[in-house]
Amino acid sequence: MRDVVEIGLGKTAQRGYHLDDIAIVPSRRTRDVDDVSTAWQLDAYPFGIPCVGHPSDATMSPASAVRLGQLGGLGVLNVEGLWTRYEDPTKVLEELASLGEDGTGRSPRPTRPGATGLRHTRRLQEVYAEPIRADLIAERVRELRAGGQTVAVRVSPQHTLALAPVILDAGVDILVIQGTIVSAEHVSTTDEPLNLKEFIADLDLPVVVGGCTDYKTALHLMRTGAAGVIVGIGGDDWSTTESVLGIRVPMATAIADAAAARRDYLDETGGRYVHLIADGDIRTSGDIAKALGCGADAVMLGEPLSLCPEAPAGGAWWHSAASHPSLPRGAFEVAGEPVGSMERLLYGPADEPDGQLNLFGGLRRAMAKCGYRDLKEFQKVGLVLDR
Repeated sequence: MRDVVEIGLGKTAQRGYHLDDIAIVPSRRTRDVDDVSTAWQLDAYPFGIPCVGHPSDATMSPASAVRLGQLGGLGVLNVEGLWTRYEDPTKVLEELASLGEDGTGRSPRPTRPGATGLRHTRRLQEVYAEPIRADLIAERVRELRAGGQTVAVRVSPQHTLALAPVILDAGVDILVIQGTIVSAEHVSTTDEPLNLKEFIADLDLPVVVGGCTDYKTALHLMRTGAAGVIVGIGGDDWSTTESVLGIRVPMATAIADAAAARRDYLDETGGRYVHLIADGDIRTSGDIAKALGCGADAVMLGEPLSLCPEAPAGGAWWHSAASHPSLPRGAFEVAGEPVGSMERLLYGPADEPDGQLNLFGGLRRAMAKCGYRDLKEFQKVGLVLDR
């Protein structure tokens, strides 16, 4: 029974829990770490680690998306980003990387977003005011294809109908339709709404949709025929979605609710499995382990990847919603110091004990300490609420 709290006369609220509120409980068995597999598969596409790159221009360029694929993850390029607005966006990215507290140079990254990041939001809006070019979408997909990895691109629900023909003609493997909040049924009296069920039914490639935050929305998105559902809104220390929209997602509860929806949808369809990708509050290997323990199949990494030398923005970070022309949600954060290569971030070795390096080595060890062989088994791990 869900814990419901009365917050005042005539109004109740359901209690939710963040990943920081829970911990994993080891079982009676342990396992050798070399016998543990972190492989997962989305539709026909196998991956060595349950890692999806957040489609921010701060982290995902054609080159870094290919590199993440070579390391076993799935890179996702934003087709509404700088790479499809500029022939060569490297100068723009270098300028953004060089912005500091006074707008002229680098400074240490603060621990929380403040006036610094908010001031630079205007510059983000300016560089994203350039129109999206169909020819550049096709060119970027060709670059991804030439890298020899699974080709995945992200489009917002608002622009899906307009950009889908170009994207599909270019030939992608996986389409990601991602917004802050995505529903199966969008009501509009001014624009033609995107009917996800009809749209997905006409495609012959897997579609990942999201984000969602609760059981009902997750179940409705699964019923559209999506191969994967993104759980969460990409919330991190730099997110301002709560300040702007009043929305905050307790990720442990959101993932568990979506996993319950997946179980019910599995019964409803006689065996159709939909993958859950957790997007929000994922910073350390322990966060990854807890997200998967709550029922996720993979995690979406954003800010952690920004501090790799391969990141196109040179250590600066912004969420893909931070450049919205009228209602940005997310602060621009000045460049931080690199922590190590993308390979070292994902696989180690680590020289700090904070869980921010060797992310998937940490996951493997957590699975081994709890005695599980693979990710599907690990979803059954016990959890404890201790805060």
